[in-house]
Amino acid sequence: MSKFELYNVVLKDLNIETRVYEYKLDDAYFKKIDSPEVQKGNVKAIVKAQKKNQYFELEFSLEGIVLVPCDRCLDDMEQAISYKEKLQVKFGNKFSEEDEIVIVPEADGAINVAWFLYEFIVLNIPMKHVHAPGECNKTMVTKLKRHITKSKDDNDTELEIEDEDDFATDDNQIDPRWEGLQNIIDNN
Repeated sequence: MSKFELYNVVLKDLNIETRVYEYKLDDAYFKKIDSPEVQKGNVKAIVKAQKKNQYFELEFSLEGIVLVPCDRCLDDMEQAISYKEKLQVKFGNKFSEEDEIVIVPEADGAINVAWFLYEFIVLNIPMKHVHAPGECNKTMVTKLKRHITKSKDDNDTELEIEDEDDFATDDNQIDPRWEGLQNIIDNN
């Protein structure tokens, strides 16, 4: 038995009715996927399969949370997942993905959706993920403060921080090696 056999959606005997598959994507699922982006979570996935004229339509609905590292303090944080997607599937000679259509071997008569579910989850995670203000690991924020320098004309920082005074340096002087570069920027 394959570790992802549970995620097979059988298409060959699908008629005009809609078949619904429900999956609970928990820590065990993410461990089986063995990919670095997401390793823990609890997502409810519903896949509706329906036969159309020339193809099959799979409608995915994902709701839940995954744990991802905070970009600021590196502690795990909960990221909400809410996503809907449709996928068109056709039978062919061998498995391939062409534009918006997935082709599966007609001899198999099924498509395994385990990896598609994971891809949809990962694509739903924002590029930047940080804790809500005040929820970051205080020890890590303290260490981070020691490594951030601000220039005298810098009004915005790369980090969205809950208290900008926490990240101000003791003295607002610029390293003399960088002052020459600052003059170049100011003259342009």
